[in-house]
Amino acid sequence: MSNRPEHGRVGAPAYADTPGSYDHDVAPRRRRRWGRRLLIAFLVLLLLLVGVYFYLDSRLHRIDVFEDYAGRPGDTPGTNWLIVGSDSREGLSASQRSEFKTGKAAGRRTDTMMLLHIGDHGPTLVSLPRDSYLPIPGHGSNKLNAAFAFGGPKLLVRTVEQATKIHIDHYAEIGFAGFVGMTDAVGGVKMCIPEEMKDHKAGIDLKPGCQTLKGGQALGFVRSRAFARADLQRVENQRKFLSALVHKSTSPGVLLNPFRIIPFALRSTDNFAVDQDDHLYNLVGFAWAMRGITGGDGLTTTVPVGGTGSSPSAGEYITWDTQRAGTLFRDLREDQPVPRSFGTR
Repeated sequence: MSNRPEHGRVGAPAYADTPGSYDHDVAPRRRRRWGRRLLIAFLVLLLLLVGVYFYLDSRLHRIDVFEDYAGRPGDTPGTNWLIVGSDSREGLSASQRSEFKTGKAAGRRTDTMMLLHIGDHGPTLVSLPRDSYLPIPGHGSNKLNAAFAFGGPKLLVRTVEQATKIHIDHYAEIGFAGFVGMTDAVGGVKMCIPEEMKDHKAGIDLKPGCQTLKGGQALGFVRSRAFARADLQRVENQRKFLSALVHKSTSPGVLLNPFRIIPFALRSTDNFAVDQDDHLYNLVGFAWAMRGITGGDGLTTTVPVGGTGSSPSAGEYITWDTQRAGTLFRDLREDQPVPRSFGTR
């Protein structure tokens, strides 16, 4: 009888002569398994992000803002936003109204109006002072904020379009509660204040220097008119704060921090009023443009003022410098670079 190994014997294991073949066969299967797991995880994450987007988009308050009317400016190059800060107290508790010195007035009016133009030469943010004396369709001439009081967003948009000859594409409005909530959600906003700000009516007492303003302080900062330049200084402060708020909310410290970005996203979408055709991606474009302004890619300014006056119906008001304001709005209408002399970059 032979003692040689019976390699060729029928029934011998198939892998007897191929050592290591088992490992080579298992490794590809393991790689395929991990590939499927990664694909499934990616799809789940994608579905989650899509779901979050549509959920946040559904939280926006949509209102009917735009209407066609005889003589409305045609579509102009670039994208134009009308940004409105209303004094609606909705969402503030009784203690907050007392703390922030907002009073108990019902309804909503506006003291903040800005025109944001996004074009090929960078964004331009223009404050439209509330005391600007302008023709209001169907109501004669009055202060600009009276248009909002008379006919809400529709009449305000029409008044701005007819005064500037610029076609407004998008509208965004936020009240006191939303402003406070958004500021607190990002942990406050750093502002450098050149001199003491003490205003009992606005509920603030701020010392000079760079400091982080929480919601109530920030609200007082943008509401205060206790300056020699009154409303003209206020609109400048409003532009500075809005730019700083958007810059911080789009910073990695907020975007990558779930304890910051989630409350901010919920509060901002729940408190923004936009046109019925606007969506979350429109607000993302708005935020990106505002971040460009703080990054030095844009310009901020106020409509050039020509003088002051008064009337029995409007009280004290300001007028625009017809020539310089006309040049500014012409450049925006034609999406041309706005000269640096109009503002700061």
